[in-house]
Amino acid sequence: MKKTPLYEKHLELSGKIVDFGGWALPVEYSGIIQEHEAVRNAAGLFDVSHMGEVLIEGKDAESFIQKMVTNDILTMKDFQIYYSPMCYEDGGVVDDLMVYKYNNEKYLLVINASNTEKDIEWLKSNLAGDVEIKDLSDKYALLALQGPKAESILQKLTDTKLDEIGFFEFKEGVKLGEVSALISRTGYTGEDGFEIYIAPEDADTLWDMIMQAGSDEGLKPAGLGARDTLRFEVCLPLYGNELDKDITPLEAGLGYFVKLSKDDFIGKEALAKQKSEGIKRKLCCFEMIDRGIARSGYDVYSGDEKIGFVTTGTYSPTLKKNLGMAIIDVDFNEIGTEIIVDVRKRRLKAQVVKKPFYTKKYKKD
Repeated sequence: MKKTPLYEKHLELSGKIVDFGGWALPVEYSGIIQEHEAVRNAAGLFDVSHMGEVLIEGKDAESFIQKMVTNDILTMKDFQIYYSPMCYEDGGVVDDLMVYKYNNEKYLLVINASNTEKDIEWLKSNLAGDVEIKDLSDKYALLALQGPKAESILQKLTDTKLDEIGFFEFKEGVKLGEVSALISRTGYTGEDGFEIYIAPEDADTLWDMIMQAGSDEGLKPAGLGARDTLRFEVCLPLYGNELDKDITPLEAGLGYFVKLSKDDFIGKEALAKQKSEGIKRKLCCFEMIDRGIARSGYDVYSGDEKIGFVTTGTYSPTLKKNLGMAIIDVDFNEIGTEIIVDVRKRRLKAQVVKKPFYTKKYKKD
């Protein structure tokens, strides 16, 4: 398994290490529920150094990315960040990613760890114009500080006014003590927070500095388990669950990030056709009525008719309920509709509910 620069730190903290897409990462330290609650009420610190970073540079960088992603990056300002799916010709998803814009000729794409190699191959196979693609994944360690107290904790380490970094914006060359960082106001938890890009050799030092700064504010180290339950409660998609090569962004409920009005992009024709003909299946949220947890891949029924499958299901630590998301036929998508989930040969009742389960607490002013 690949190891992040913080691997030894996770062992020191008694992190329970698992194989996550070929990476040795902590699934939990003190416990998923405690870590989840720390992020909702105070703050949690995550090691997400496994994420991929790809630099796109050149005179034609803007037009190249515009062709590769479904969102419209022509509307971006410098030092702004956009979320976007990246699709195949048939509308299936290669990956979902973040586009960081320095200027019209320089962008950083932040991609899912398990897709890094595949994404870079896809980008290179569609290369056109004056564009250079550089895989910088090994040049960055990445920490995510998330929660309502994230700003007050991180502010102790820098003279940069963090409240001036807006939602989905970033700033480079921020000094955190002696460590130089690129800081973005982004995350994957539904809470306010930052993602902090640093040189791998600075990861240990910065981790300790942040933990020390948050020691009296309830900060906890948090693992993959809490990261998943947190993103799930606010219905943020996970590639391989809510999105993949067989699930389009429209089916995943991400139509807002598919700009069919822009000139052209890979997958536009297929997605425009899907929209005009009517989407046949769509992501829904549901709450278990019967006792049991619906897991990813479980079949969903209406009576004896199979209508779809669970993409993610778990116990919600915030709402204290067994909840799930599923891709099902649109005829059964209406709120209040009763559905059946096949949980290990037991047919358990569930009900379609409003999305998201938990309201996001981002700082948007």
